[in-house]
Amino acid sequence: MQTVYDVIVVGGGGSGLAAAVSAAEHGCDVLLLEKQPALGGTTGIAVGSFTANQTALQNTAGIADDLDAHAEDAGQFAPADIEARNNAELRRFFLSHTAETLNWLSNLGLSFYGPSPEPPNRVARMHNVIPAAKAYIATLQARLLKLGGTIRCRAAVKSLHQPVDRVEGVEAVIKGGKTISFRAKRGVVLAAGDYANAPEIIARMKGEQFARIEGINPNAGGDGHLLAQAAGAQLLNMDVTYGPELRFIPPPGKTFHQLLPASGPIAKLMGKAMSFTPKFIIHALIKRLLVTWQHPENALFDNGAILINQHGQRFCDEKVWPDREIALAHQPDKQAYILLDQRLAELYSKWPNFISTAPKIAYAYVKDYLKLRPDIAISASTIDVAAESRGLSSEAIYETVKNFNRGVRGLAGDPFGRTGDAHELKGNRWALLGPARAWFTTTEGGAAIDERLQALDEHGLHIPGLYAVGQNGLGGQILWGHGLHIAWALTSGRLVGKVLGSEAPDADAHQLD
Repeated sequence: MQTVYDVIVVGGGGSGLAAAVSAAEHGCDVLLLEKQPALGGTTGIAVGSFTANQTALQNTAGIADDLDAHAEDAGQFAPADIEARNNAELRRFFLSHTAETLNWLSNLGLSFYGPSPEPPNRVARMHNVIPAAKAYIATLQARLLKLGGTIRCRAAVKSLHQPVDRVEGVEAVIKGGKTISFRAKRGVVLAAGDYANAPEIIARMKGEQFARIEGINPNAGGDGHLLAQAAGAQLLNMDVTYGPELRFIPPPGKTFHQLLPASGPIAKLMGKAMSFTPKFIIHALIKRLLVTWQHPENALFDNGAILINQHGQRFCDEKVWPDREIALAHQPDKQAYILLDQRLAELYSKWPNFISTAPKIAYAYVKDYLKLRPDIAISASTIDVAAESRGLSSEAIYETVKNFNRGVRGLAGDPFGRTGDAHELKGNRWALLGPARAWFTTTEGGAAIDERLQALDEHGLHIPGLYAVGQNGLGGQILWGHGLHIAWALTSGRLVGKVLGSEAPDADAHQLD
């Protein structure tokens, strides 16, 4: 069995595959190790937006863009206190390479639709891969195998081999059995994804009260962050997370876009056809994704909606984040439902009041959820019918509504401190949306790195032989807004491959025991 390679990549999501392909393209013998039975990571379950400036698609659309504008706009998404922690120099460096990466991906055979607008970006910068992000995985996997790279799934890296001051390889458990040592002559790349579903890390870095909130990707265990920390890397912004936020549970089985081909002639034909497809059809496809992946707007609660648990009872002030999500994580099955009365059901049936949105692209109203997500949306003339459809107690919901209305009329204080409601819940139409849960979408913490993607210690010095990309190597960047995390994953992976291709192999390389 071969155990010595030029480059070892830990993680088979978007950043890991991009790193492996790029390194192989630059002459490296590459081993990619993935803990799960299949490649994909968080990238593989995403919609696939890639935000970039000065791209070929922008030029075709007549959109003038520049790096300065993009760097400025990227800072408008996160709250000011979070944005203040951004590594501005590194984020600008990243954004300066996005167009090159998009072109690289296109040359590999991927197709993109767009660019689409996303305020506060001043121009359209969001490019969506066709049909979804699994196309990145399929295309990069095929390319890596064609280049002679080695992929091992069910290979859990347990530690880095760092005998003195250089990372020389990894120790990996293969298929839950034998532990094998692999040697890297040029470097080890950490690309193992985020820690959104790592309660121990979340509790330690963000607070014990968040530990029960899970990640969208159940496999996002923070393995790469722990490996980086054990090797002496400095970890930055580990308390910054995208979420927790309220989201509806995913539909049973595979969603529509997951059934579409990610590679091959049909996928390429779809890419070419998108240029001629009427926008209303594109928006219909996006709306189908929208009701699956996007969160319900907080304005629902500001306008009077309430959350009820499996017992038909309220359990929080629905207007207060993140207390709402923390409380939800302590409910039975960590699930709850959003209740809308006749006024709200009608209000959220037309612009400008929508349940969820992809800004300036598509908006989803009550009728869209009823049509596209009947598994989580029910409309009925009475609470009894709506409750029965979800196995909830109508008596408990009636009592909950009665008590809420007493608070609105000023006859009693709200038990959870909610204020500012002007409308009682009533009428001959009720909509029940859910189950919904509280989830972390992704995390912003990662190893400190330089522009060569080398991991840095607490003193800002290189850890020889260790590189970090994607969510493992965010380097202090704040990447809020659609399409920036995937763009960073693929760009950092592509760039580290170039760097490793220029590294001199370790002359003392030998097969480890």
